[in-house]
Formats: sequence, C-alpha cells, structure tokens
Amino acid sequence: MIPNEDRQFPAALAAAMAVRLDCIGEDGVDFEPYESFLTADDTTDWLRAWTGNSDLTGDDFRVFGQDGTGGNAAVWLIRPGRDLAEQPVVFMGSEGETGVVARDLGAFLWLLADGFGPWEAAAFYEPEPDWTPQVNGDLVAIAEQHAPDRRASAPVIIAEATQEFPDFDDIIMGLCR
Repeated sequence: MIPNEDRQFPAALAAAMAVRLDCIGEDGVDFEPYESFLTADDTTDWLRAWTGNSDLTGDDFRVFGQDGTGGNAAVWLIRPGRDLAEQPVVFMGSEGETGVVARDLGAFLWLLADGFGPWEAAAFYEPEPDWTPQVNGDLVAIAEQHAPDRRASAPVIIAEATQEFPDFDDIIMGLCR
C-alpha cells in the first residue's frame, strides 16, 4: 500500500526531476517537473476537472509534472501491493490525450535519458516534425545508477507500456462525464 499522505519523490525520481529542471527550454522537451507530488486535494481537483466527474478522488495517481499546456505526468497506482517505483507512468494531456508512457519508474528514467518527456512519449506516433530527441548524459547516469536492468530505447519503452496497458485510454474515458 502506498500511503496517500506521502508526497515526496523516491530518490531516483527526485534526481531525474532535478536534472529536468535544469533542462527546461534547452532540449525541446515540453516537461516541467514539480518539486514533489501534488497534494491529495490538488490531485483530486485535477482529476475531477479533467474528467468532469465530481465523484472521483485522485488516490490512484501521483502527479509529478506538467507540459506547457497543463497536461500532467503521473504515476498510476494500478498494481495493488506494489511499491511506487513498480507502477506505470502515464500522461493525461490538456486536450484529452492519454497514454501509458513507461511500465515503471526505471523505464521512465530511461525514457527521459533517451530525450523524451511524457508528452513526447504519449505523442510518439505523431511527433512534432521539427523535434529530434537528444540523449541527456546526466539522465543516463541517473538511469544507470537506479535502473540498470531497465535500459531500453524510448520506442521500446513506449511500446512495452502500450502493450501492457492497452486499455488505459478506455479506462480514463470511462471515468469522464
């Protein structure tokens, strides 16, 4: 069980988000991390606004950053009894886009290292025509330290996540009113 009150990043995510903060505006990745997970109340407010469903709580998500339009990246607590680092990372965009972008935190670290943010991963099959991912050496070092066994390219990470959770969009759309 992941306590709802615990809103501090795991060490690996904190390290990666610190590097991402230094990259904003320099690498073409549209992702701005937070310093900690959104509060339970803020997460509930966000999910209710996103879905139009006032009956929901945000208990199944830990939101940790956003893109420039207000789309959010979150850890989706779908695997009962598993640690936060073993949960998938998802993106829910401001225009209704959804996607599971990594099967777990380790894969997400490698996604970042390969030059992708959550939006870029969710939009992988329709990328911006003038955008080219840039490998980030600092993020590679963090991924090697915290998830050496999860190393894969961004396309592989995205494909594995999509394959494991093909119904994420349907689940989320089913919550909408």
